Amino acid sequence: MAKPNYAFAKRQRDLAKKQKKEAKRQRKAEPAQAPATSPEPSPPGEENRPADDAEPGTGDKSAMSNLS
Repeated sequence: MAKPNYAFAKRQRDLAKKQKKEAKRQRKAEPAQAPATSPEPSPPGEENRPADDAEPGTGDKSAMSNLS
């Protein structure tokens, strides 16, 4: 039976760890640059909300009269 090559396995683990660290560093660097160029999206569910002063059920009645 062949003898395990521990040095090779350690080198492979170290390379994988180094790649993961580099990827994480790049992910952290991207958000710091991205918000300056793109506007912040609104929270979900706020696009279709009525104004605070509008009461439910008091919409434009003329639109409803066109249906009949």
